Amino acid sequence: MSDDHQPAASGAGTPADRPTPLSATELPTLRRPAGPPRKPTDNRPAGVVAGWITRGGAGPCYGLMDENGTEYAVYGPNAGELRKGDFVSLRLTARDRSVDCGPGIPMRVAES
Repeated sequence: MSDDHQPAASGAGTPADRPTPLSATELPTLRRPAGPPRKPTDNRPAGVVAGWITRGGAGPCYGLMDENGTEYAVYGPNAGELRKGDFVSLRLTARDRSVDCGPGIPMRVAES
């Protein structure tokens, strides 16, 4: 009977027996922070609100839910098409309630 099904003999401990290491150095590890940051780490200019459009369309009224869950009723006659679900950053200013844009804090998109 032939030994056709036997693996080819190779010397034990040859490089072909082991995978080559990817790196010879250890990865750096991050230390645990001592506490929460003292200042916000995502600073935005004053008046800029980031969030998701909850009521969209061609305008001029939109709904906006910011990252903290605050709902805004936004009036933006020149804002253009904003689709529901879009994440946006808008510069907002206070406005009177002469235009009803639905539920939320009434705000107006500031002109740039």
